Amino acid sequence: MTPNAANVSPEEIARFGKLAARWWDPDGESRPLHDLNPVRFGYVAARVDLRGARVADVGCGGGLLSEALARAGAQVVGIDLGEKVIEVARLHLYESDLQVDYRVQSSAALAAAEPGGFDAACCMELVEHVPDPAALVADLAAMLKPGGRLFMSTLNRTPAAFGAAILGAEYALRLLPRGTHHYAQFLRPSELARLLRHAGLELEDISGLAYNPLTRKAALSRITAVNYLLCARKPA
Repeated sequence: MTPNAANVSPEEIARFGKLAARWWDPDGESRPLHDLNPVRFGYVAARVDLRGARVADVGCGGGLLSEALARAGAQVVGIDLGEKVIEVARLHLYESDLQVDYRVQSSAALAAAEPGGFDAACCMELVEHVPDPAALVADLAAMLKPGGRLFMSTLNRTPAAFGAAILGAEYALRLLPRGTHHYAQFLRPSELARLLRHAGLELEDISGLAYNPLTRKAALSRITAVNYLLCARKPA
């Protein structure tokens, strides 16, 4: 399957591939991911009993969330189309002594191979990077068991998000490489909720995700103007 057929931009694969070598460096280019990961994991763990649960981490990158889920007792399948980041994720398992099934695989391929195969699916900071968000959401819905839950995080399309994620993080503070985000691809909560409904999912929660890059503190918030998390359920 070619990158375009897999609903991904080759430029995005290359951009994140450059970050692979330092993915697990908490002070490197992936620093925001390290700071946000405990909050994202906590959001999932509060809504799903992870012990023995089968969880797909779609767009897993170097495996930060995948390892946290596995440490909590989940059986994790982590997929990404970036071969370099999957290689880093697999190598880090030697250090963490955890078990994660990492695959260079698209969401469409996983959904086709294992329809209804997962108790939960996580897709963090990916939907704003793909050419067809609706197709991604449909794939995520297809891989869930009835009663399974989907967890997503993304950026809102607001001036506040533009200022924080692009002007602030990419240009002023240089926490991320320039060009990491494209404002036009950000999704408002109402837009993502509509995609979820079309895929047959029921929205259960939307929470803001506050982050101060100077103090490196992250927490759930009522304010969804910049970054937000959501939980949706596949009807039983």
